[in-house]
Amino acid sequence: MGHKTMSAKFAIVGSGPAGMYAADALLKSLPDCHVDVFEKYPAPYGLIRYGVAPDHYKTRNTSRQFARTFEEAAVGYFGNVEIGKDISLDELKEHYDAVVLAMGAYNDRKLGIEGEDLDGVYGACAFVGWYNGHPDYRDLNPRLDQDGVAVIGIGNVALDVCRVLAKTRTEHEASDICAHALDAIEASPLTNLHMFGRRGAVEAGFTPKELGEIKDLERCAAIVDAAQLPDDVTGDFEGREKGIKEKNLNLLKDLAAQDKPEKPIKMNLSFYASPKKILGTDRVEGIRLEKTQVVDGRAVATGETFDIPCGAVVTAIGYQTLPPEGVPLDGGTVANENGRVEPGVYVVGWAKRGPSGTIPTNGPDSRNVVELIIQDLAASGKAGGNAIDALLAERHVRRVTFPEWEKISEQEFARAKAPQPRERFTRVDEMLAVLS
Repeated sequence: MGHKTMSAKFAIVGSGPAGMYAADALLKSLPDCHVDVFEKYPAPYGLIRYGVAPDHYKTRNTSRQFARTFEEAAVGYFGNVEIGKDISLDELKEHYDAVVLAMGAYNDRKLGIEGEDLDGVYGACAFVGWYNGHPDYRDLNPRLDQDGVAVIGIGNVALDVCRVLAKTRTEHEASDICAHALDAIEASPLTNLHMFGRRGAVEAGFTPKELGEIKDLERCAAIVDAAQLPDDVTGDFEGREKGIKEKNLNLLKDLAAQDKPEKPIKMNLSFYASPKKILGTDRVEGIRLEKTQVVDGRAVATGETFDIPCGAVVTAIGYQTLPPEGVPLDGGTVANENGRVEPGVYVVGWAKRGPSGTIPTNGPDSRNVVELIIQDLAASGKAGGNAIDALLAERHVRRVTFPEWEKISEQEFARAKAPQPRERFTRVDEMLAVLS
Protein backbone atom coordinates (compact mmCIF):
# COMPACT_ATOMS: atom_id res chain seq x y z
CA MET A 1 0.00 0.00 0.00
CA GLY A 2 1.50 3.30 -1.11
CA HIS A 3 2.28 6.25 1.14
CA LYS A 4 -0.59 8.29 -0.28
CA THR A 5 -3.04 5.57 0.63
CA MET A 6 -1.57 5.30 4.09
CA SER A 7 -2.08 9.03 4.64
CA ALA A 8 -5.66 8.90 3.46
CA LYS A 9 -8.19 11.42 4.75
CA PHE A 10 -11.59 10.36 6.04
CA ALA A 11 -14.72 12.29 7.00
CA ILE A 12 -17.19 10.85 9.50
CA VAL A 13 -20.63 12.46 9.73
CA GLY A 14 -21.82 12.03 13.31
CA SER A 15 -19.90 11.78 16.60
CA GLY A 16 -22.04 9.16 18.36
CA PRO A 17 -20.85 5.62 19.19
CA ALA A 18 -20.94 4.25 15.61
CA GLY A 19 -18.93 7.19 14.24
CA MET A 20 -16.36 7.08 17.04
CA TYR A 21 -15.88 3.31 16.77
CA ALA A 22 -15.33 3.82 13.02
CA ALA A 23 -12.75 6.59 13.71
CA ASP A 24 -10.92 4.33 16.14
CA ALA A 25 -10.92 1.40 13.68
CA LEU A 26 -9.55 3.61 10.86
CA LEU A 27 -6.70 4.87 13.06
CA LYS A 28 -5.80 1.35 14.16
CA SER A 29 -5.89 0.00 10.56
CA LEU A 30 -4.12 2.96 8.90
CA PRO A 31 -1.91 4.63 11.54
CA ASP A 32 -0.90 7.46 9.14
CA CYS A 33 -4.43 8.42 8.13
CA HIS A 34 -6.35 11.51 9.25
CA VAL A 35 -9.97 11.43 10.39
CA ASP A 36 -12.30 14.44 10.69
CA VAL A 37 -15.53 13.97 12.62
CA PHE A 38 -18.45 16.30 11.78
CA GLU A 39 -21.23 17.04 14.25
CA LYS A 40 -24.27 19.28 13.78
CA TYR A 41 -24.08 20.58 17.39
CA PRO A 42 -21.15 21.98 19.38
CA ALA A 43 -21.38 18.99 21.78
CA PRO A 44 -20.15 15.60 20.57
CA TYR A 45 -21.19 11.99 21.32
CA GLY A 46 -24.72 11.96 19.82
CA LEU A 47 -26.72 9.14 21.40
CA ILE A 48 -24.49 9.06 24.50
CA ARG A 49 -25.29 12.67 25.33
CA TYR A 50 -28.84 12.99 24.06
CA GLY A 51 -30.30 9.47 24.00
CA VAL A 52 -29.02 7.58 27.04
CA ALA A 53 -31.15 7.99 30.17
CA PRO A 54 -29.75 10.68 32.52
CA ASP A 55 -29.61 8.21 35.45
CA HIS A 56 -27.55 5.69 33.43
CA TYR A 57 -24.37 7.51 34.27
CA LYS A 58 -22.13 4.49 33.78
CA THR A 59 -23.28 4.17 30.14
CA ARG A 60 -22.76 7.89 29.62
CA ASN A 61 -19.16 7.47 30.75
CA THR A 62 -18.50 5.67 27.44
CA SER A 63 -17.84 9.19 26.20
CA ARG A 64 -14.49 9.12 28.06
CA GLN A 65 -13.28 6.43 25.67
CA PHE A 66 -14.34 8.57 22.69
CA ALA A 67 -12.66 11.65 24.19
CA ARG A 68 -9.35 9.77 24.04
CA THR A 69 -9.89 9.26 20.29
CA PHE A 70 -10.45 13.00 19.84
CA GLU A 71 -7.22 13.72 21.69
CA GLU A 72 -5.24 11.96 18.92
CA ALA A 73 -3.40 14.41 16.68
CA ALA A 74 -4.78 12.61 13.62
CA VAL A 75 -8.41 13.33 14.56
CA GLY A 76 -10.18 16.64 13.93
CA TYR A 77 -13.52 17.66 15.42
CA PHE A 78 -15.83 19.85 13.35
CA GLY A 79 -18.54 20.66 15.90
CA ASN A 80 -21.43 23.01 15.03
CA VAL A 81 -21.14 22.05 11.34
CA GLU A 82 -24.20 20.57 9.65
CA ILE A 83 -23.70 18.42 6.57
CA GLY A 84 -26.29 19.31 3.94
CA LYS A 85 -26.51 22.91 5.22
CA ASP A 86 -23.05 24.30 6.04
CA ILE A 87 -21.11 21.82 3.91
CA SER A 88 -22.59 19.58 1.22
CA LEU A 89 -22.02 15.85 0.97
CA ASP A 90 -20.51 16.44 -2.49
CA GLU A 91 -17.93 18.78 -0.93
CA LEU A 92 -16.97 16.10 1.58
CA LYS A 93 -16.62 13.54 -1.25
CA GLU A 94 -14.44 16.01 -3.17
CA HIS A 95 -12.01 16.62 -0.30
CA TYR A 96 -11.85 13.21 1.45
CA ASP A 97 -10.91 9.72 0.30
CA ALA A 98 -14.01 8.27 1.92
CA VAL A 99 -17.06 9.59 3.79
CA VAL A 100 -18.69 7.56 6.57
CA LEU A 101 -22.32 8.39 7.45
CA ALA A 102 -22.89 7.82 11.15
CA MET A 103 -25.76 10.19 11.87
CA GLY A 104 -27.85 7.63 13.77
CA ALA A 105 -31.64 7.50 13.69
CA TYR A 106 -33.34 10.52 15.21
CA ASN A 107 -36.67 10.72 13.46
CA ASP A 108 -39.58 9.20 15.40
CA ARG A 109 -41.70 6.63 13.60
CA LYS A 110 -45.37 7.54 13.37
CA LEU A 111 -48.21 5.47 14.80
CA GLY A 112 -50.32 6.27 11.75
CA ILE A 113 -53.58 6.68 13.73
CA GLU A 114 -56.24 9.36 14.13
CA GLY A 115 -55.43 12.04 16.72
CA GLU A 116 -51.65 11.68 16.38
CA ASP A 117 -51.31 15.42 15.63
CA LEU A 118 -53.08 16.55 18.81
CA ASP A 119 -51.29 18.76 21.32
CA GLY A 120 -49.75 16.41 23.89
CA VAL A 121 -48.45 13.66 21.55
CA TYR A 122 -44.64 13.33 21.51
CA GLY A 123 -42.21 10.99 19.86
CA ALA A 124 -39.72 9.41 22.28
CA CYS A 125 -36.79 10.99 20.44
CA ALA A 126 -38.20 14.46 21.14
CA PHE A 127 -39.29 13.61 24.69
CA VAL A 128 -35.95 12.03 25.67
CA GLY A 129 -34.17 14.91 23.94
CA TRP A 130 -36.20 17.33 26.08
CA TYR A 131 -35.08 15.92 29.43
CA ASN A 132 -31.53 15.37 28.13
CA GLY A 133 -31.11 18.97 26.97
CA HIS A 134 -31.05 18.44 23.20
CA PRO A 135 -31.06 21.94 21.60
CA ASP A 136 -33.81 20.96 19.11
CA TYR A 137 -36.17 19.87 21.91
CA ARG A 138 -35.29 22.27 24.72
CA ASP A 139 -38.57 24.11 24.29
CA LEU A 140 -40.82 21.07 23.84
CA ASN A 141 -42.56 21.83 27.18
CA PRO A 142 -44.52 18.55 27.21
CA ARG A 143 -48.01 18.59 28.70
CA LEU A 144 -47.35 17.07 32.11
CA ASP A 145 -50.14 19.08 33.77
CA GLN A 146 -52.52 16.07 33.83
CA ASP A 147 -52.48 13.01 36.06
CA GLY A 148 -52.06 10.41 33.26
CA VAL A 149 -49.30 9.74 30.69
CA ALA A 150 -49.47 6.85 28.19
CA VAL A 151 -46.25 5.47 26.67
CA ILE A 152 -46.64 3.34 23.54
CA GLY A 153 -43.93 0.69 23.22
CA ILE A 154 -42.34 -2.05 25.31
CA GLY A 155 -38.64 -1.52 24.81
CA ASN A 156 -35.91 0.08 26.90
CA VAL A 157 -36.75 3.60 25.70
CA ALA A 158 -40.36 3.24 26.88
CA LEU A 159 -39.13 2.04 30.28
CA ASP A 160 -36.63 4.91 30.45
CA VAL A 161 -39.39 7.46 29.83
CA CYS A 162 -41.62 5.92 32.52
CA ARG A 163 -38.80 5.65 35.07
CA VAL A 164 -37.57 9.23 34.52
CA LEU A 165 -41.13 10.55 34.97
CA ALA A 166 -41.68 8.43 38.08
CA LYS A 167 -38.54 9.37 40.00
CA THR A 168 -38.42 12.00 42.73
CA ARG A 169 -35.99 14.91 42.76
CA THR A 170 -33.94 13.03 45.37
CA GLU A 171 -33.76 9.92 43.14
CA HIS A 172 -32.57 12.12 40.27
CA GLU A 173 -29.81 13.75 42.33
CA ALA A 174 -26.95 11.67 40.99
CA SER A 175 -28.19 11.93 37.38
CA ASP A 176 -27.55 14.74 34.93
CA ILE A 177 -31.18 15.34 33.99
CA CYS A 178 -31.65 18.95 32.92
CA ALA A 179 -33.01 21.40 35.49
CA HIS A 180 -35.95 22.53 33.28
CA ALA A 181 -37.13 18.92 32.92
CA LEU A 182 -36.68 18.07 36.60
CA ASP A 183 -38.74 21.12 37.63
CA ALA A 184 -41.54 20.13 35.22
CA ILE A 185 -41.57 16.50 36.42
CA GLU A 186 -41.62 17.56 40.06
CA ALA A 187 -44.54 19.94 39.44
CA SER A 188 -46.58 17.34 37.53
CA PRO A 189 -49.71 15.94 39.25
CA LEU A 190 -48.90 12.53 37.72
CA THR A 191 -50.62 9.53 39.31
CA ASN A 192 -50.93 7.07 36.41
CA LEU A 193 -48.25 5.97 33.98
CA HIS A 194 -49.35 3.49 31.34
CA MET A 195 -46.99 1.51 29.13
CA PHE A 196 -48.65 -0.43 26.29
CA GLY A 197 -47.24 -3.13 24.04
CA ARG A 198 -48.98 -4.69 21.04
CA ARG A 199 -47.45 -8.07 21.85
CA GLY A 200 -46.87 -10.05 25.03
CA ALA A 201 -44.30 -10.05 27.82
CA VAL A 202 -42.09 -12.59 26.04
CA GLU A 203 -41.88 -10.45 22.88
CA ALA A 204 -41.05 -7.26 24.81
CA GLY A 205 -37.83 -5.53 23.76
CA PHE A 206 -36.59 -4.35 27.17
CA THR A 207 -33.69 -5.91 29.07
CA PRO A 208 -33.72 -7.35 32.62
CA LYS A 209 -31.48 -4.50 33.82
CA GLU A 210 -33.97 -1.85 32.71
CA LEU A 211 -36.94 -3.80 34.01
CA GLY A 212 -35.30 -4.33 37.41
CA GLU A 213 -34.88 -0.55 37.81
CA ILE A 214 -38.63 0.07 38.20
CA LYS A 215 -39.07 -2.35 41.10
CA ASP A 216 -38.20 -0.13 44.07
CA LEU A 217 -39.00 3.42 43.02
CA GLU A 218 -39.69 5.79 45.91
CA ARG A 219 -43.11 7.12 44.87
CA CYS A 220 -44.14 4.68 42.14
CA ALA A 221 -45.49 1.11 42.22
CA ALA A 222 -45.13 -1.04 39.09
CA ILE A 223 -48.38 -2.90 38.29
CA VAL A 224 -48.37 -6.07 36.20
CA ASP A 225 -51.41 -8.28 35.61
CA ALA A 226 -50.38 -11.90 36.25
CA ALA A 227 -53.14 -13.06 33.86
CA GLN A 228 -51.17 -11.47 30.99
CA LEU A 229 -48.03 -13.51 31.73
CA PRO A 230 -47.38 -16.95 30.22
CA ASP A 231 -46.06 -19.80 32.38
CA ASP A 232 -42.80 -19.99 30.46
CA VAL A 233 -40.93 -18.73 27.40
CA THR A 234 -42.06 -20.38 24.18
CA GLY A 235 -41.30 -19.39 20.60
CA ASP A 236 -38.29 -19.13 18.38
CA PHE A 237 -35.77 -17.98 21.00
CA GLU A 238 -32.36 -19.55 21.58
CA GLY A 239 -29.24 -19.17 23.70
CA ARG A 240 -28.58 -15.71 25.15
CA GLU A 241 -31.84 -14.26 23.78
CA LYS A 242 -33.89 -16.98 25.45
CA GLY A 243 -32.03 -16.35 28.74
CA ILE A 244 -32.95 -12.63 28.58
CA LYS A 245 -36.61 -13.49 27.89
CA GLU A 246 -36.69 -15.90 30.85
CA LYS A 247 -35.17 -13.29 33.18
CA ASN A 248 -37.71 -10.70 31.98
CA LEU A 249 -40.60 -13.09 32.56
CA ASN A 250 -39.41 -13.95 36.08
CA LEU A 251 -39.04 -10.26 36.95
CA LEU A 252 -42.54 -9.53 35.63
CA LYS A 253 -43.95 -12.43 37.66
CA ASP A 254 -42.24 -10.99 40.77
CA LEU A 255 -43.80 -7.58 40.05
CA ALA A 256 -47.23 -9.17 39.54
CA ALA A 257 -46.95 -11.12 42.81
CA GLN A 258 -45.58 -8.38 45.09
CA ASP A 259 -47.80 -6.58 47.56
CA LYS A 260 -48.79 -3.26 46.01
CA PRO A 261 -47.41 -0.60 48.30
CA GLU A 262 -49.47 2.55 48.62
CA LYS A 263 -47.52 4.94 46.45
CA PRO A 264 -48.82 8.08 44.73
CA ILE A 265 -47.90 6.93 41.20
CA LYS A 266 -48.92 3.66 39.54
CA MET A 267 -46.90 2.43 36.55
CA ASN A 268 -49.13 0.02 34.64
CA LEU A 269 -47.29 -2.34 32.27
CA SER A 270 -49.93 -3.64 29.87
CA PHE A 271 -49.47 -6.15 27.05
CA TYR A 272 -51.67 -7.22 24.12
CA ALA A 273 -52.90 -3.67 23.44
CA SER A 274 -52.56 -1.80 20.13
CA PRO A 275 -53.28 1.97 19.84
CA LYS A 276 -56.24 2.73 17.57
CA LYS A 277 -57.03 6.40 18.19
CA ILE A 278 -55.81 9.29 20.33
CA LEU A 279 -58.83 10.96 21.89
CA GLY A 280 -59.45 14.67 22.32
CA THR A 281 -60.48 17.79 20.39
CA ASP A 282 -57.69 20.36 20.85
CA ARG A 283 -55.39 18.33 23.07
CA VAL A 284 -54.93 14.75 24.24
CA GLU A 285 -57.67 13.55 26.58
CA GLY A 286 -57.14 9.81 26.30
CA ILE A 287 -56.23 6.91 24.08
CA ARG A 288 -58.28 4.11 22.54
CA LEU A 289 -56.59 0.71 22.34
CA GLU A 290 -57.57 -2.59 20.79
CA LYS A 291 -56.90 -5.87 22.54
CA THR A 292 -54.61 -8.19 20.58
CA GLN A 293 -53.42 -11.75 20.66
CA VAL A 294 -50.06 -13.04 19.48
CA VAL A 295 -50.10 -15.49 16.58
CA ASP A 296 -46.74 -16.73 15.22
CA GLY A 297 -44.98 -13.85 16.99
CA ARG A 298 -47.25 -11.17 15.47
CA ALA A 299 -49.96 -9.09 17.16
CA VAL A 300 -53.40 -9.81 15.72
CA ALA A 301 -56.40 -7.54 16.43
CA THR A 302 -59.40 -8.97 18.31
CA GLY A 303 -61.89 -6.16 17.61
CA GLU A 304 -62.35 -5.42 21.34
CA THR A 305 -61.40 -1.84 22.31
CA PHE A 306 -61.00 0.09 25.55
CA ASP A 307 -60.23 3.73 26.46
CA ILE A 308 -57.66 5.07 28.92
CA PRO A 309 -57.78 8.72 30.08
CA CYS A 310 -54.44 10.58 29.84
CA GLY A 311 -53.12 14.07 29.14
CA ALA A 312 -50.03 13.11 27.13
CA VAL A 313 -48.93 10.27 24.88
CA VAL A 314 -45.27 9.37 24.22
CA THR A 315 -44.61 7.05 21.28
CA ALA A 316 -41.56 4.81 21.65
CA ILE A 317 -41.98 2.55 18.62
CA GLY A 318 -38.66 3.06 16.88
CA TYR A 319 -36.67 5.63 14.94
CA GLN A 320 -35.77 6.36 11.33
CA THR A 321 -32.66 7.99 9.97
CA LEU A 322 -32.63 11.36 8.18
CA PRO A 323 -29.55 11.37 5.93
CA PRO A 324 -28.24 14.36 3.94
CA GLU A 325 -30.05 15.15 0.68
CA GLY A 326 -29.22 12.78 -2.15
CA VAL A 327 -28.57 9.75 0.07
CA PRO A 328 -31.06 6.98 -0.75
CA LEU A 329 -33.27 5.50 1.95
CA ASP A 330 -34.41 1.91 2.28
CA GLY A 331 -37.31 1.98 4.74
CA GLY A 332 -35.96 3.75 7.84
CA THR A 333 -32.25 3.24 7.05
CA VAL A 334 -29.71 4.39 4.44
CA ALA A 335 -29.79 2.09 1.39
CA ASN A 336 -26.50 0.17 1.46
CA GLU A 337 -24.80 -3.09 0.68
CA ASN A 338 -22.93 -4.32 3.79
CA GLY A 339 -22.17 -0.66 4.58
CA ARG A 340 -21.35 0.58 1.04
CA VAL A 341 -23.74 3.34 -0.12
CA GLU A 342 -21.95 4.43 -3.31
CA PRO A 343 -18.30 4.72 -4.37
CA GLY A 344 -16.50 6.57 -1.55
CA VAL A 345 -19.55 6.77 0.76
CA TYR A 346 -20.28 4.28 3.56
CA VAL A 347 -22.72 3.98 6.44
CA VAL A 348 -22.41 2.58 9.99
CA GLY A 349 -24.55 2.17 13.12
CA TRP A 350 -28.26 2.81 13.35
CA ALA A 351 -28.30 4.65 10.02
CA LYS A 352 -27.09 1.37 8.46
CA ARG A 353 -29.02 -1.31 10.36
CA GLY A 354 -31.82 0.48 12.22
CA PRO A 355 -32.08 1.30 15.95
CA SER A 356 -31.12 -2.00 17.50
CA GLY A 357 -28.56 -3.42 19.91
CA THR A 358 -26.63 -1.78 22.72
CA ILE A 359 -23.89 0.84 22.40
CA PRO A 360 -21.07 -1.79 22.18
CA THR A 361 -22.97 -3.47 19.27
CA ASN A 362 -21.72 -0.58 17.14
CA GLY A 363 -18.08 -1.62 17.66
CA PRO A 364 -17.91 -4.75 15.44
CA ASP A 365 -20.41 -3.20 13.00
CA SER A 366 -18.15 -0.17 12.43
CA ARG A 367 -14.98 -2.31 12.24
CA ASN A 368 -16.54 -4.50 9.51
CA VAL A 369 -17.37 -1.44 7.41
CA VAL A 370 -13.87 -0.02 7.94
CA GLU A 371 -12.46 -3.24 6.43
CA LEU A 372 -14.56 -2.55 3.30
CA ILE A 373 -13.33 1.05 3.18
CA ILE A 374 -9.71 -0.10 3.25
CA GLN A 375 -10.38 -2.68 0.51
CA ASP A 376 -11.85 0.04 -1.72
CA LEU A 377 -9.26 2.72 -0.94
CA ALA A 378 -7.24 4.17 -3.80
CA ALA A 379 -4.20 6.45 -3.49
CA SER A 380 -4.99 10.14 -3.66
CA GLY A 381 -3.77 13.45 -2.38
CA LYS A 382 -6.98 15.07 -1.18
CA ALA A 383 -6.97 18.23 0.93
CA GLY A 384 -9.26 17.03 3.74
CA GLY A 385 -10.04 19.37 6.62
CA ASN A 386 -7.95 22.33 5.37
CA ALA A 387 -10.26 22.74 2.37
CA ILE A 388 -13.33 22.44 4.62
CA ASP A 389 -11.97 25.06 7.06
CA ALA A 390 -11.54 27.47 4.13
CA LEU A 391 -15.16 26.87 3.00
CA LEU A 392 -16.49 27.36 6.55
CA ALA A 393 -14.57 30.62 6.90
CA GLU A 394 -16.04 31.85 3.58
CA ARG A 395 -19.54 30.97 4.82
CA HIS A 396 -19.02 32.46 8.28
CA VAL A 397 -19.76 29.14 10.00
CA ARG A 398 -18.37 28.91 13.55
CA ARG A 399 -16.59 25.58 13.79
CA VAL A 400 -16.14 24.22 17.35
CA THR A 401 -12.89 22.26 17.84
CA PHE A 402 -12.45 19.53 20.42
CA PRO A 403 -10.40 21.68 22.85
CA GLU A 404 -13.20 24.27 22.59
CA TRP A 405 -15.80 21.60 23.36
CA GLU A 406 -13.74 20.67 26.44
CA LYS A 407 -14.02 24.31 27.61
CA ILE A 408 -17.81 24.12 27.23
CA SER A 409 -17.88 20.78 29.07
CA GLU A 410 -15.81 22.22 31.95
CA GLN A 411 -18.39 24.97 32.33
CA GLU A 412 -21.21 22.39 32.46
CA PHE A 413 -19.49 20.67 35.38
CA ALA A 414 -18.84 24.03 37.08
CA ARG A 415 -22.54 25.02 36.77
CA ALA A 416 -23.82 21.88 38.50
CA LYS A 417 -25.08 21.96 42.08
CA ALA A 418 -23.75 18.94 44.06
CA PRO A 419 -24.47 16.03 43.99
CA GLN A 420 -25.55 16.54 40.39
CA PRO A 421 -22.50 15.84 38.17
CA ARG A 422 -23.21 18.30 35.35
CA GLU A 423 -25.75 20.95 34.35
CA ARG A 424 -25.82 20.96 30.59
CA PHE A 425 -26.16 23.88 28.27
CA THR A 426 -29.31 23.26 26.30
CA ARG A 427 -28.94 25.95 23.65
CA VAL A 428 -26.28 26.30 20.98
CA ASP A 429 -25.83 30.05 21.62
CA GLU A 430 -25.15 29.34 25.33
CA MET A 431 -22.40 26.90 24.35
CA LEU A 432 -20.86 29.30 21.86
CA ALA A 433 -21.02 32.14 24.43
CA VAL A 434 -18.53 30.18 26.59
CA LEU A 435 -16.02 30.52 23.73
CA SER A 436 -16.52 34.22 22.99
